[in-house]
Amino acid sequence: MAPLIKVGCCGFCTSRKKYFSLFSVVEVQKTFYTIPKKDLMKKWRKEAPPDFEFTVKAWMGFTHDPRSSFWKKKGLPDDERMGFLRPSDKNLDLWEEFLSAISPLEPSVIIFQTPSSFKATESNIKNLVEFFESIKRGNFVLGLEVRDPSWFSHGELGRILSSVGVIHVTDPLFDRVFSVQDILYFRLHGTRKGGRIVYKHRYSDEELLQVAKLSGEAEVAYVMFNNVYMKDDALRFMELIRDTTNPP
Repeated sequence: MAPLIKVGCCGFCTSRKKYFSLFSVVEVQKTFYTIPKKDLMKKWRKEAPPDFEFTVKAWMGFTHDPRSSFWKKKGLPDDERMGFLRPSDKNLDLWEEFLSAISPLEPSVIIFQTPSSFKATESNIKNLVEFFESIKRGNFVLGLEVRDPSWFSHGELGRILSSVGVIHVTDPLFDRVFSVQDILYFRLHGTRKGGRIVYKHRYSDEELLQVAKLSGEAEVAYVMFNNVYMKDDALRFMELIRDTTNPP
């Protein structure tokens, strides 16, 4: 049986009304920067078609470094109990607040993205495991996207994620996919130069065909575009996989 490939963008790349007419899934980005107002999430769910799917990017208050300038720039409180997936009472209480806020969206997947400063140290691994073992769960899949290369050279990422029931979220054109389960979740950011992400990249057909091939390793694959040309590339990818699956 051919895999089910779900294609969308990381954020609304056009008006919501237009987006709902083009795609069947979106990864909500607003939730990364703040715990949203529940009424706004209700509004978005009401605007969307009944079968439209939301995935959600988890609030940076769970994942990022409270000492960083990025944290301060976003106006988050100076609280060392937060961030870096610490299994603290503060983080766990905030997680329940976050879940309540996004519940109207009925998200199918919640993505945690850690910064490059979150390295594969013994303490960070311990926190990660305890955090995911402790948080309240619902009818959604949890995914983790790590940014520091130390996680890919560590060799245990797949085992760690499997042990806590979390899927590996990654860009398969550049990084190995760990912990392949029934669901794959790809975030396509663009290309890379000198280890840095270049978002201003338009995908070639060859690159998109490679993504399509890699998507076949699971029953369901989310392919979410996050580059500058996300809308055009996502639509072209949808056309490409239609042509590949249903040749003339």
